[in-house]
Amino acid sequence: MQLQEILYSQGFGTRRVCAGLVQQGWVAVREPTVAAAEYEYRPCTDATSDYDPEGLVLRVQGVDWPYHAKAYVLLNKPAGTECSQKPSTYPSIYTLLPAPLRQRPTKSAVQGVQAVGRLDQDTTGMLLLSDDGQFIHRMSSPKKHVPKVYQVTTKHPVDGAQVTQLLAGVVLDDDPKPVRAAGCEVVGSHRLDLTLTEGKYHQVKRMLAAVGNRVEGLHRSRVGGMDLPADLAPGAWRWLGEDEMQLLTQVG
Repeated sequence: MQLQEILYSQGFGTRRVCAGLVQQGWVAVREPTVAAAEYEYRPCTDATSDYDPEGLVLRVQGVDWPYHAKAYVLLNKPAGTECSQKPSTYPSIYTLLPAPLRQRPTKSAVQGVQAVGRLDQDTTGMLLLSDDGQFIHRMSSPKKHVPKVYQVTTKHPVDGAQVTQLLAGVVLDDDPKPVRAAGCEVVGSHRLDLTLTEGKYHQVKRMLAAVGNRVEGLHRSRVGGMDLPADLAPGAWRWLGEDEMQLLTQVG
């Protein structure tokens, strides 16, 4: 694949912009086939040079960028951010991502990675983003039953009756069909871990309200079989590894 095409696929701009970056000496490449002793970045000024993109690492304007055919990203969402490209009140979570992730070309009308579902502006924790439509559907569709665990801080003490109701199902105001928690573990007088396999609008808050309580704090700590890494600070992001991708799709 030509270097300018590789850069374009990674979101570094139009093909013309990518060709210009190469020609101006802003791009170096590191190939996995090079011997370990020579495993260094090599400048390239020919935008039409061919490379095998798998395992290739680019250095663009001093920043290292590993090639990914599809982007699978984990973000520790901080409070006071909106999961929208066009936020209404709070800053967008997309401003926390580097420009290439926001500009990656896609087949849809919207460029870049997209959030897998949404978290409210005051909800923190584990948020996945990708440009892979099938992955987004698989992780967000209620038919796939991917569990998501929320650490809920409540205004009033949690009691056994509330837990029983949450597990049995509560009726929300816009849907006569009961909504059930897949799991509910009390971890403190005002704390519980709630597991859901679907994502309705303000679902956790509305479920707790339906049982006579109120959400004071909400943090998503787990998706599928993967926990939010303790070393990923709020507002920080990173690529997902292959083993983590397998954990994400665990449903039980």
